[in-house]
Amino acid sequence: MKYRTIGADPKTRREVSVLALGAMLFGSVTDEKTSFAILDRYVEAGGTFIDTSDNYAFWVDGGQGGQSEELLGRWRRSRGVGAEIVIATKLGARPLAPGTSYVDNPEGLSAKVIRESAERSGERLGVDRIDLLYAHIEDRTVSPRETVEGFAELVAEGTVGLLGVSNHAIWRVERARALAEAAGLPGYEVLQYQHSYLRPRSDVPEPLFPEGSLGHAGAELRSYLRAEPGLTLVAYSPLLRGAYTRTDKPLPPDYDHPGTPARLEVLNEVARETGASVNQVVLAWQIGAGLPVIPLVGVSSVEQLEENLAAVDLELTPDQLARLEAAQ
Repeated sequence: MKYRTIGADPKTRREVSVLALGAMLFGSVTDEKTSFAILDRYVEAGGTFIDTSDNYAFWVDGGQGGQSEELLGRWRRSRGVGAEIVIATKLGARPLAPGTSYVDNPEGLSAKVIRESAERSGERLGVDRIDLLYAHIEDRTVSPRETVEGFAELVAEGTVGLLGVSNHAIWRVERARALAEAAGLPGYEVLQYQHSYLRPRSDVPEPLFPEGSLGHAGAELRSYLRAEPGLTLVAYSPLLRGAYTRTDKPLPPDYDHPGTPARLEVLNEVARETGASVNQVVLAWQIGAGLPVIPLVGVSSVEQLEENLAAVDLELTPDQLARLEAAQ
């Protein structure tokens, strides 16, 4: 396994594995025995960065979520897992009532919700301190200052370490970070967006759940990462939910443009040259490219995890990386 540091403050920054494991469906679609086996193998391979959310997976049973956090709590206790494993969770998108969703009835990002939701997540996970806590989706009904101050209070109290944000317009991320900096408060240091080798059309509207490319890491976000070296991007759905290799998993409609075949051609060329799978090349490209990216993989079996783990040791040459990036 390889590792990288997330966060800049010596008090809160953490070293994590360059491949993160998503636990979204653990405890719901993926049963406990399988989930535990995947988690055990991930840790055995040196993995230290696990991702979840307080609303996973409310859509499975029409509830409010929490199954993933609860399973991770049971796994931690049964395995004696401590601070060596960094667990990230999110708040803001938990439905306020069963049978509703984050679209029409989200918990939001008020200071009250931030405190109460973080406390509940800590209880489900069985931790006194959440290593990394994200603002999951935007809440434009609450002032950015209230949200910034609400998160900062938890960091000051020591119940939260690093702060992150996902699926927000980049101008709102920058506004929140500027407010935090001006007030001398901790701000977002980890960004979580959908990012893969293939890119959706650049002219799609501002992404909204649940369709399209869901908070895609577009050109503006990639430029922001280059300008702010203290930030890290955690890339969810790096393998586009199986669309690279599975005929039953078509690409979303916004990937239907001339650039897709051109990038797929180079991707397949590099896969043939390396003897690796297309999925492994995608992950190795994310890990080895110039941007600070940590791919976040979701798997439903140990076999799938093994394929992803092998990508960590796949070293693409400078020429291969350049060709992959140049394809348009």
